Amino acid sequence: MNINTNTWNKIRYTFYTPVYDFIAGYIKNSRKKSVDSLDIKAGDKVLIIGAGTGLDLEFLPKDCEVFATDITPSMVERIKKRNRRLNRQVQTIIMDGQALEFADNSFDKIILHLVLAVIPDPIACISESERVLKHGGQIAVFDKFVRKGKKVSSLRRLANVFTNFLFSDITRDFETIAKNSGLTILSDEDANFNGNFRMIKMTKE
Repeated sequence: MNINTNTWNKIRYTFYTPVYDFIAGYIKNSRKKSVDSLDIKAGDKVLIIGAGTGLDLEFLPKDCEVFATDITPSMVERIKKRNRRLNRQVQTIIMDGQALEFADNSFDKIILHLVLAVIPDPIACISESERVLKHGGQIAVFDKFVRKGKKVSSLRRLANVFTNFLFSDITRDFETIAKNSGLTILSDEDANFNGNFRMIKMTKE
């Protein structure tokens, strides 16, 4: 049975909503660095897929237009609450990142933080991101992936039986995901936990 489904993600992340900010606080600096790498300008149209509780909002300039989506209703409610406090121009939407309800070439910048290792079909997510990104636009990815050039160890596969049930797949290979798109990688940096998290920036040429 495949436990990694939208239904299960809604259940487990509804449960995690009250403590999500505390847990994710450990990687705040990497989130900020990833967002800063996009050099978001005034008037840019920005999409956050799998926005969680909206932790990336504080790193965005106030004069850009933001769409924040997540599959979990309780997370979207937290985004709304955070947006009222931060006074950003944010539209919050319950939406599946594998089937975005936006027109082609709609966004200048897209943020994919901690979603590609969680969403059931990361290839569909990256393909949809490419579709709705404008030509010349950029995507910031921050997530846990197998280190570049490394194979998944047996121990990691064993651990993934538990982590994939609880919160995330830790065996995903970014290169396999990315090669199914026409996006170009601009940068790829090791981040938290000895490089098991990576910050990657891509563009649609």
